[in-house]
Amino acid sequence: MRPRQWTKNIFVLAALVFDRQLTNPVSLIRSLAGMLLFCVLSGAVYILNDIADIEADRQHPQKRNRPIASGRLSITSAYIAAILITIVTLVLAYLLSPWFALISLGYFALNLAYSKWLKHIPLVDVLTIAAGFVLRVAGGASLIHVERFSPWLYVNMTLLALFLGFGKRRAELNLLAIDAKAHRRVLDGYTIPLLDQLITIVSGTTIISYSLYTFFAPNVPQNHTMMLTIPFVLYAIFRYLYLMQVNHAGAAPEELLLTDHPFQFSLLLWGISVLIVFYSFKPN
Repeated sequence: MRPRQWTKNIFVLAALVFDRQLTNPVSLIRSLAGMLLFCVLSGAVYILNDIADIEADRQHPQKRNRPIASGRLSITSAYIAAILITIVTLVLAYLLSPWFALISLGYFALNLAYSKWLKHIPLVDVLTIAAGFVLRVAGGASLIHVERFSPWLYVNMTLLALFLGFGKRRAELNLLAIDAKAHRRVLDGYTIPLLDQLITIVSGTTIISYSLYTFFAPNVPQNHTMMLTIPFVLYAIFRYLYLMQVNHAGAAPEELLLTDHPFQFSLLLWGISVLIVFYSFKPN
């Protein structure tokens, strides 16, 4: 179920934080419950994905050690677990909010389509990953009464997810070299120069989009103090590019989040600065 990748589901809390409801106990509990359900549901998705990729994973230098690919967990047991987890999670999601349940179901269906078809189509595979992040944000927004949450954040989230997705493909292509297609068929549709161009476009657009958000979003403080958070975003993007280009990392972005201290420190400072700005100053 890859709990180390559950850090992606922190984006369920975006609406809570950026709508200034972090201090609202009801909204906080509902949002945390939603994030937990997304973690469990994404775990079921990973089980099904590992079943679909079992042969390719067995040829991968790292993925061959996963429980299903290595044979430590039987396919039958994995199917039963995935089905039961999905049913229970969707029922609990419905009890929390019908809209949240619908978004969760859409996320699950999208990932099934990704595992079966979409991950084999160049560009569409990364766009699908980005859509999954947007659905996480939308799921969080459906759990609370949103008053000031800016649509700009959906744009920023999409661009950031595309940046990480193309970076992941580049790292995989670099790691697997001539055997890339045998491990992940879609990699045959990419080249390092193409991915570098896409990463350059998306990273630059992400910086511009976030900068515009800090100035023009309707929910940011009118004294423009939100612009003070831009340097931390810049450093985090530059650090990720450095790790990808120099250290040949990036095949697992969640690993960088858990292991690279400069990257962690920049995100921590960004988070603290956002909280100070949003909860110390009034919006427009």
